[in-house]
Amino acid sequence: MTAPTKNAPATSGQLATFRLDGDLYGIEVEHVQEVLRSQGLTRVPLAPAAVAGLINLRGQVVTAIDLRVRMALPPRAVGAEPMNVVVRVDEEVLSLLVDSIGDVVTVDADGFQGPPDTLTGPRRALLRGAYPLAGALLLVLDVGRAVAAPH
Repeated sequence: MTAPTKNAPATSGQLATFRLDGDLYGIEVEHVQEVLRSQGLTRVPLAPAAVAGLINLRGQVVTAIDLRVRMALPPRAVGAEPMNVVVRVDEEVLSLLVDSIGDVVTVDADGFQGPPDTLTGPRRALLRGAYPLAGALLLVLDVGRAVAAPH
């Protein structure tokens, strides 16, 4: 797994959004390789709990990280299939399992805020910050931290 990244300053640009446990998250589009419907997973014995398994992406074996587990959120409802956000971090390709995919939004660094004080624990540790949007708060995921092996 990739080592965690340092807190990066806010930037203007586009974020690919997704939902996780009802909250809106975003990651920089330059990290996103593609978005896929639920894929068959091959479990990995003795892997950390956040490693949901491996997927076969056109012949490439890709590790799938369940963000619900990584963020200590409740499990998905029975029968709810996760979506895959395939990301590239430091030349490594990984899949982030999320509840649903949203749109690509454009943000401006002037609107960037730190993570909300109401978030604690693993979720807060995996965020770079937030952007207030009309009707929602967009939580910016630190992709490097999200895919790093938990301590």
